[in-house]
Amino acid sequence: MAKKGNLGENKSRSPMSLFIIAGVCCFFYILGAWQRSGFGKGDRIADLVNRQTDCSILSNLNYETHHGNGIGMDDSKEISEFKPCGDEYIDYTPCHDQNRAMKFPRENMTYRERHCPPAEEKLHCLVPAPVGYVTPFPWPKSRDYVPFANAPYKSLTVEKAVQNWIQFEGNVFKFPGGGTQFPEGADAYISELATVVPLDSGMVRTALDTGCGVASWGAYLLKKNVIAMSFAPRDSHEAQVQFALERGVPAVIGVLGTIKLPYPSNAFDMAHCSRCLIPWGANGGMYMMEVDRVLRPGGYWVLSGPPINWSKSFKSWKRPAQELEEEQRKIEEYAKLLCWEKKHESGEIAIWRKRKNNDSCRNQATQAIMCETTKDDSVWNKKMEACITPYPELSELDKVAGGEWQPYPERLKAIPFRISSGSVPGVSAETYQKDIRLWKKHVSAYKRINKLIDSGRYRNIMDMNADLGSFAAALDSPKLWVMNVMPTIAEKDTLGVIYERGLIGIYHDWCEAFSTYPRTYDLIHANGVFSLYKSKCDPTDILLEMDRILRPEGAVIFRDQEDVLFKVRKIVRGMRWNTKMVDHEDGPLVSEKILVAVKKYWVAGFLINLLDLVEVKAPLWEVATGAIGDSVAGDI
Repeated sequence: MAKKGNLGENKSRSPMSLFIIAGVCCFFYILGAWQRSGFGKGDRIADLVNRQTDCSILSNLNYETHHGNGIGMDDSKEISEFKPCGDEYIDYTPCHDQNRAMKFPRENMTYRERHCPPAEEKLHCLVPAPVGYVTPFPWPKSRDYVPFANAPYKSLTVEKAVQNWIQFEGNVFKFPGGGTQFPEGADAYISELATVVPLDSGMVRTALDTGCGVASWGAYLLKKNVIAMSFAPRDSHEAQVQFALERGVPAVIGVLGTIKLPYPSNAFDMAHCSRCLIPWGANGGMYMMEVDRVLRPGGYWVLSGPPINWSKSFKSWKRPAQELEEEQRKIEEYAKLLCWEKKHESGEIAIWRKRKNNDSCRNQATQAIMCETTKDDSVWNKKMEACITPYPELSELDKVAGGEWQPYPERLKAIPFRISSGSVPGVSAETYQKDIRLWKKHVSAYKRINKLIDSGRYRNIMDMNADLGSFAAALDSPKLWVMNVMPTIAEKDTLGVIYERGLIGIYHDWCEAFSTYPRTYDLIHANGVFSLYKSKCDPTDILLEMDRILRPEGAVIFRDQEDVLFKVRKIVRGMRWNTKMVDHEDGPLVSEKILVAVKKYWVAGFLINLLDLVEVKAPLWEVATGAIGDSVAGDI
């Protein structure tokens, strides 16, 4: 058996042994490439060998920290290995578990909301990938094709066959770009919206898609440099959000029910519902009021499908005309109460615009119940209310409407209004610009450590502690997108700033599971996460959740204090992750370090460690990466 030695040791190897092992690595790489091409017969052992010796995955992790305090010590004897979960957990979503959901009332979609397991019911095992799982296609091919093995559910291909949602061809799913409301394709539908909504000017950058299906609307909006935060419940439409993420489109599991949406007020440039089955006129207009809360002043709301133009379509919808008429009457009534201006109605599409300021509708809002004004956006697990979120003060709003919201991409680096107005304590224009420079430096170092970051290999990226969003801004590229997560316990709530920059994000408590399917992110960035949650919850639970949502062969970049990372490294080595510790960009004397990890490839019912099968003097993955134990970290 091969001994799993310390990754940072400087082992002596003869040139001949290195040559032989490198040759073996390349041979299996070519063999694996032949398999993935579709001509191989699926020899699973050869596929495993190929994946675990993939010379590209960690080929640039050449820097081992030299700082003290035991970082370089061999902790392999202290590793506790986690076992794989049963195959029934392949698509396990802890806070959206179907069995648990059925214990909650169906009224107002309560049973489709987040219901996380108590501590004693949390899994302490590794969620497996399905047999045959492969790396998704690169963008933009992934928009149109998803490997069947990655999400093996055909029900939508039957249920939505005439609507062009999804088709099954050979060993892949094909997404023609259709939807229930746009069976002829999203491009034509978006072009019609663009006659009213300025989708080509850069002024509309962020969108919210409620009840997104497989997120074809969001997928095709990216052509116009508009990024959508799409959500849909985990329901009878099996795996719709999973399909969206496999396609490389931002999406989360979610629903408009009784809890506020996990987004800040005045955030999105546009909100959209295409036959999303949300009862907009119910509960005193509460759902429309929640959309109003998250729409920025001047933002647009698009509603297509029932009940719009009910008089001509009620027969095809197979619904009573009187019922649909009452639905539209209520929607129009609440839109007026919210002081939205109707800009367009044609066919089954209606578009409203939220007013830029409160001055133009003071008389219309006399009957409205206003929400209690708060200085923050603390919406996490807060009950949704049938009240209207107040506009910012007129003097502030004039600044917003008068040019503070710049077109994208200019707004990515412009000083957000929330900062210039002093709304974020402790963050000034100067500290904001300093943060941009700092993360540009950090990301440059990351790219030198892992050159795959710029290659298109990582499409879905998550920043677990996003702060001002400067990590995402430094990465900005059409090849990728970043889910900026604002921990609910963060010292400063800056998610509103992130949206002002034209980025997307979400509130979340990392003591709980994230609202996504397994294997949905290619790269995860965790800056200070484990210091932040040090006394809040078990770091093992956070790391197991990271493993759940990370794709096989996906990467993680941890940035934290060295003592914290030492503990993290001990845990993840028991999770079949390869790791490498790296010094701070400013040299080994800085106590903050970087830990880079890559999740190994393995699938359900087939977990074999290559290092236990091949007897070599050093781990093959380390040879493949060319790891140099005595490299100087300060050189990066």
